[in-house]
This record gives sequence, C-alpha cells and structure tokens, in this order.
Amino acid sequence: MIRAEALTKEYRSGGQTLAVLKDINFEIATSDLVAIVGPSGSGKTTLLGLMAGLDRPTRGHVLVDGQDLSSMSEDALARFRAERVGFVFQSFHLIPTLTARENVQVPLELRGEDAEARADELLSRVGLDGRGHHYPAQLSGGEQQRVALARAFSNRPRILFADEPTGNLDAETGARVVDIMLELNRELGTTTVLVTHDLALARKARRIIRLANGEVASDEATASAGGMA
Repeated sequence: MIRAEALTKEYRSGGQTLAVLKDINFEIATSDLVAIVGPSGSGKTTLLGLMAGLDRPTRGHVLVDGQDLSSMSEDALARFRAERVGFVFQSFHLIPTLTARENVQVPLELRGEDAEARADELLSRVGLDGRGHHYPAQLSGGEQQRVALARAFSNRPRILFADEPTGNLDAETGARVVDIMLELNRELGTTTVLVTHDLALARKARRIIRLANGEVASDEATASAGGMA
C-alpha cells in the first residue's frame, strides 16, 4: 500500500546540505501495523511527514496504492489527507473550547455526515462512553489522546499515522492508548504507521523499521506478527 523508493530529504543550512533521510526503501502492506523507531534526529518524524504527504522529498518517491505523492498538486495532497489519512500526534491538538464530542464532530460536519451519532459511536469505541460532554481540560491526558484517536478515525481513514502518540502519557496510560490502536487496526484493517521511541510499545507492532543516521538500519517482523496476522 505504501512504498518508499530511494527516498531522500535534505535541508540547506548555513551554506551546507544536511541529509535527514538518505536513500530509504521499503514497502508497507495494506492493513499492516508498522513501528518506526530510532534515536532522536534519526529522521523518524521527517519520514512520517513524507509518507503522509505533509512534505515533499528532495529525491525519490512515496507511492500510495501506486500513486506518487510527489507528483500531486497541493490541492490533491490536501484531498488525499482529508479523505484517506488519519493523524494522531504527541500533543493532542484538541480545541479547548469544544467538548470531546464536538472535537470529533468537526471533521464530520465538514463532510455533511450525521456528526453527533458518528461522534458518539467513535467515542464509545475508544472507551469514552458518557464523556462526550466534557471539555479537554476536564479529561486526563490518556482520555484526551483517545478523543484525538476517535477524531482521527472520523473520516474512516485507510492509513493512520501516529507520531509519538504516547509521548505525553505515563507508561500505563500510553500502553492502553496503543492497545486501542491495535484493536482498531485489527477490526477496521486500517494501515497503521507508528513513530515511537518506546521499544516496548514498538514490539506490539507486527514489524519494526529502525532508523539510524537517516538510513534504514534494520527492518524486521516482531513476535507479535504471528499472533496478529
């Protein structure tokens, strides 16, 4: 479903060229659950942004279902993200003046759906029955991230990109959020790409791609691959 071909990202700084990613190659199958790990500065978030169409490579290609993102216009990329991609970030990015239900409803209303019923269904799936009327400040960090996860699934995405989704959570709460992501991946078949520095969480994925110095250091199946296929 996702293929990186000789993917390279460089930046110019002070008259010098900084190569953040160097000749990255891999494929991610439909419905797979892949963790991308590596030390700070290894290029994890940059790689996620290229796969999601948030940035463009210096060289190389990202293909989603055979379509080259680098050949798409900005308008086409915006439609791609709105229609096919869900995002979860380390910072929850909830609108503080809206309730949990209203935060989930926003993208639904933009598409003219029955927003309230769908929002309640999604909140229920992430274990937040009865919490839809609460504002973000009235929710714990884990609950806020689950609202963000429900919002990410509002457009029924084919791909979910999660960038350090447990970074602001304690270990137990973070594990619960990842478990919900695993459940949704199994139930809905959403291709999921998770960037994390936490190897214990990464091992819950079916596959781990390790980056080092902007390159793929290893790409291997985990022990979870057999039981979750």
